[in-house]
Amino acid sequence: MQTLLFLILFPILVACLLLFVKRTTVRYAVVALSALAIGGGSIYLLVRYALEGAVYFAAPSEAASLVMVAIEMGLALFIVYMGAKFRNYLAIALAAIQAALVVYLEGTFSGSLHAVNNLFIDQLSIIMALIIGIIGSLIAVYAVRYMETYHHHHPEVRDRQKMFFFVIFVFLAAMFGLVFSNNLMWLFFFWEITTISSFLLIGYSETEEATRNAFRALVMNLLGGVAFVVAIIILVATEATSGGIDLAQVLASGDTAIVLIPAVLIGFAGITKAALMPFSSWLLGAMVAPTPVSALLHSSTMVKAGVYILVRFSPVFAGTFAGFSIGLVGAVTFVVASAIAISQSNAKLVLAYSTIANLGLIAACAGVGTYMLVWAAILLIIFHAVAKALLFLGTGAIEHRIGSRDIEDMEGLIVRMPRMAVMMFIGIAGMFLAPFGMLISKWAAIEAFVQVPFGLVFIAILAYGSAVTVFFWAKWMGKLVAVTRHQEKVEKGFFEEPWAPLYIITGLVIAAVLLFPVISSILIEPYVLAIYGVTALMAQANVAIMLLMMTLLLILPVSFLLFRRSAKSLPAYMGGRTATPDLHFAGSLGLTREAQTRNYYLTEYFGEAKLFLPGAVVCTVLILASWVLAGVAL
Repeated sequence: MQTLLFLILFPILVACLLLFVKRTTVRYAVVALSALAIGGGSIYLLVRYALEGAVYFAAPSEAASLVMVAIEMGLALFIVYMGAKFRNYLAIALAAIQAALVVYLEGTFSGSLHAVNNLFIDQLSIIMALIIGIIGSLIAVYAVRYMETYHHHHPEVRDRQKMFFFVIFVFLAAMFGLVFSNNLMWLFFFWEITTISSFLLIGYSETEEATRNAFRALVMNLLGGVAFVVAIIILVATEATSGGIDLAQVLASGDTAIVLIPAVLIGFAGITKAALMPFSSWLLGAMVAPTPVSALLHSSTMVKAGVYILVRFSPVFAGTFAGFSIGLVGAVTFVVASAIAISQSNAKLVLAYSTIANLGLIAACAGVGTYMLVWAAILLIIFHAVAKALLFLGTGAIEHRIGSRDIEDMEGLIVRMPRMAVMMFIGIAGMFLAPFGMLISKWAAIEAFVQVPFGLVFIAILAYGSAVTVFFWAKWMGKLVAVTRHQEKVEKGFFEEPWAPLYIITGLVIAAVLLFPVISSILIEPYVLAIYGVTALMAQANVAIMLLMMTLLLILPVSFLLFRRSAKSLPAYMGGRTATPDLHFAGSLGLTREAQTRNYYLTEYFGEAKLFLPGAVVCTVLILASWVLAGVAL
């Protein structure tokens, strides 16, 4: 239990310390040492508890619960104050409703708000802790130098780095608390801390756009928070059959009809947190925040809290029409967001839509909830976290060097920033090429959907969505590795770029593939077996094929590094036209033209204006249907 408490409390201490650190060198030292401690604690959990199964701890609750309620009321007052300041009355109303529900819960059911075991750890918690502790900490280290450069490029933005890093480490603490909480009241408290952290970090630049997008994220997540509190009230009111606020007892309850309604409400909270349609706009708006915020909160960790809670409640959703509806919300989000990504040339928006799409796929697996789909969902969480962290951080570093985040401006990056281009290539490959886990997980999901009623619907959606995914990733990858002439190398040395976090995360992407069978056998398969009594297994032949494909795939990026000096650059072939070394050729009417390449974006077919509204309407109907179906089941 000491390690769990350390991982929850230590980041809070670091956050408070960083409020008093002004110099960048000192801040870097504090953040780097803290990252080592947090990452080390996460790895210790893996070594200590990986083979233990679920372990529960009777952490002291009386004083802690009182402090949590007091902080919740303080946060509600803070939201009311900020809402009044910026005239966002919907945020005020939702904060007031949520606070009133918490007061009602505490006042009416005070005797039922104590779990025997407030904290726990199992294989899924360990996986989440590793993502938070290693990837989250590396992003925090990357952020130190990034934020210094950010303010150099944006002198108009008030320097609030002390507040920035305070919130970052509070967020890490909240995420640890969220995945270790067996007490649903504690889980809800940490859930709301992540919401406030997101609000503060999205609005960091204090521009009108940033403030507007921060409030959009706050309002949508508060909607989920209200649903979460209502779910807890229902569980406490039916404690004898539902298990009350004890998460393990709720999931083990034999009365699925009673538990299904609060499960669907908590699932709705997960949908809002994971930014599935129709709530995806808050994640897109969050891209105005500095890149480390996008990487930490809105790709690798915070949005994973939404799918984490969906995966936790998968056994309740399994075999129910309400769960099927939630699964369809995820499936529709997957295909629509993937299609919209085709029309985007802004790299952060491509990453944002891709994130929404993949979270939708995880939600589709969790909503249907069979043992094979849960296995696939956890794999998707792991591979998406490492690959997207690398891509977001790489995009931030590229933007600082070339002054743009447009994919078209990244042409020839293999010449201008060769190391960064190789890392981006690996990150993109991790999202859609075999044998990286995203593709393996999709294949596992297709195989699992075959075995469920109406699974053909999901298979069709998954097939079309995956085909679209290949389109937007391949064209970005092509831009990166296109060799162009007369390009100046802009990549700097080790001390001028945040190389250490980028190298480590790149290594994690590759290691996740190489160690995937081990991860599955030690962490994922035992978790699925404990929950369902049966588990998914990988055939040895498939493992061998996967490793062979990995070796072949790595030949290309490695060859860029090994042979870049001896490589010959030949003139472009222009269909018989004479081309000059600077890529000019004789065009029609005797005019000299410059050869240019540009991707297709097909905005008239796949633009946000065409697809977002229909997707949002369908998902809204499916969410409402899940509530109705849960009520019918009761």
